[in-house]
Amino acid sequence: MKIVAKNIEMLAWFDISGKPHPVSFKVSEGKDYVIKIDRVIKLYKERIVGNDMFIFVCQSLISGNERLYEIKYEMSTCKWILFKF
Repeated sequence: MKIVAKNIEMLAWFDISGKPHPVSFKVSEGKDYVIKIDRVIKLYKERIVGNDMFIFVCQSLISGNERLYEIKYEMSTCKWILFKF
């Protein structure tokens, strides 16, 4: 996985405690791609430069290949970032 750090549009749901659960996201690279999140492998919370973030290590079937990637959710700004792909 390499670091890409791109803002993405995310479709997610939140449970009663406010924890996000990502479903799918859209990446724009000249053309829009929608990627469905098949499995969240790991979830942890991190504090980076005073910002609390949820880090999701996910797995999806992309173009016939299983791919791992990392998504970050910044709690203070409610932004989603495709961090490693």
